Amino acid sequence: MATGTEPPHIRSGPTAGPDPGAGPRTGVHSATRAAIAARHLRTDRWWLSPALTAAGLLAFIAYSTWRAFGNADYYAAPYVSPFYSPCLAENCVPMKGGPNWEIFGSWWGLSPALLILVFPLGFRLTCYYYRKAYYRGFWASPPACAVAEPHRSYSGETRFPLILQNVHRYFFYAAVPVAGILTYDTVLTFRDEHYAWGHMGLGTLIFLANSVLIWAYTLSCHSCRHIVGGRLRHFSRHPVRYRFWGWVSALNGRHMQLAWASLISVALADFYVYLIASGAFDDPRFF
Repeated sequence: MATGTEPPHIRSGPTAGPDPGAGPRTGVHSATRAAIAARHLRTDRWWLSPALTAAGLLAFIAYSTWRAFGNADYYAAPYVSPFYSPCLAENCVPMKGGPNWEIFGSWWGLSPALLILVFPLGFRLTCYYYRKAYYRGFWASPPACAVAEPHRSYSGETRFPLILQNVHRYFFYAAVPVAGILTYDTVLTFRDEHYAWGHMGLGTLIFLANSVLIWAYTLSCHSCRHIVGGRLRHFSRHPVRYRFWGWVSALNGRHMQLAWASLISVALADFYVYLIASGAFDDPRFF
């Protein structure tokens, strides 16, 4: 069905519809767009996905803020919360054989979690998937495919503060050692509460699953895919890099699922340590 090239102006409120006397419009009702009065033609529940995304991210923000500033119940041998590892301040709880790196002296009086969370959170905040998630969920930019955003102009990520999203590749280099440290913490969970090796509890399985998901999410990153196989003119001349590029590309296709799974697993691992450290739960031992 053909439409005119001059769109009707739209009134807002209960009498929404064409308004010939209104001034010039922008966005989907600009002079260069088809004359369709409706803001969009979608009939499904398009709003559900951004709403659930915003709710999930808000829940994690609230939980992680509570735990990061709590500065308590983050270590119960042999488990250390991933929010507090590695512990970089002197005010950390001593962890035998654990990642105690007292880089910050006694002058640091805040929670030690604030020193380390900046790296994984910075990595996720600038992640390509998470950008899409919170742009849609919080800013409605745009709220969904084929649904016009309410903003009059669009500058992309070319201005402050969104231009800072370009540091994502550098946060990737920081996220890799963090994932390695969490793997080290997982190895330590094969000890008992007296630091003797040969222990395996429910927490060991939770930490193992979290480490796998953290590595899978980190390696599925678009920056990792570019580092492994980007800027190559001929894959045939780089068979090893091409093989790794294929593996990373397969993970990259599940980047969204891995982003959510690892976000849930890291919160679950922290909450499990909190339950044990606070005495609310005893770690079941398999051997």
